[in-house]
Amino acid sequence: MADNDDGGAPDELVTILDLVRYASSRFVEAGLGFGHGTDNPVDEAVFLVGEALRVPPDRVEAFMPARTTLAERRRVLELIDARVLTRKPAAYLVHRAYMHGVPFYVDERVIVPRSYIGELLDELFSEESEGFLKEGGRVRRVLDLCTGSGCLAILAAMAFPDATVDAVDISGPALDVARKNVTDLGLEDRVSLFEGDLFDPVRSARYDLILANPPYVDAAGMKTLPAEFHHEPSLALAAGKDGLDVVSRIVREAGAHLAAEGGLLCEIGRCRPALEQMFADTGFVWVDTAESSGEVFWLSAEALG
Repeated sequence: MADNDDGGAPDELVTILDLVRYASSRFVEAGLGFGHGTDNPVDEAVFLVGEALRVPPDRVEAFMPARTTLAERRRVLELIDARVLTRKPAAYLVHRAYMHGVPFYVDERVIVPRSYIGELLDELFSEESEGFLKEGGRVRRVLDLCTGSGCLAILAAMAFPDATVDAVDISGPALDVARKNVTDLGLEDRVSLFEGDLFDPVRSARYDLILANPPYVDAAGMKTLPAEFHHEPSLALAAGKDGLDVVSRIVREAGAHLAAEGGLLCEIGRCRPALEQMFADTGFVWVDTAESSGEVFWLSAEALG
């Protein structure tokens, strides 16, 4: 492929589609790992090129035939090279991740948002659905544990416009990222951030809904994670030999922080067998999503005692 004499941008790369094709080919050749908002090289290329050119995700396809400037091509090619050479998730390179169309700022202080819980908020608790709350139950107070970038706390505030949300994380740097997202989305009056270990900062407060996407990667899983995942803070991933170091504490302590009609919605990855063995007498309700099965559970206040 010939290079342009002015800046090193290949002559053949003119349109957005050209850049997406080139990026996806580079990603395949490099054997990159995915799982931070995309699960294949083409979608990763579309995301990276779109963000570099400031094209909204839902408009990239329409802009595929558009020609790019030399400066734009240089920027995209720099990001493609960085993705291949550093193995950093694309979200870190452009400082952007999306959940349900909502943009979040991200960097290496937090894991890249990718929880299944976000899509369940409207589905399980809307007035149109049967939901998990007891009849007449309303979501007025929400607690988001291990909030990281604050994405689930923010999505909860959007899903429940009459609710206030407390968000907790043990990492001060992670909360700095969450604070930026809360401020950028104008939710400072409804989302409060607390630094500390799980329920400690909220003391005796009780909630209608507790959300948790805690660390749950077991020791074996940590050893086999692709290089991309090792750019994320291990504190937000590693959870001991069986992956339950944090989840088990949440299950044991959540009941004391729930309103009578409330419940806990928690994501645990592949830890279901170990969790059900540890809490054999607990009535977990497993909730499937569009892309997962047996990775998110619901426990009512009644089930938690």
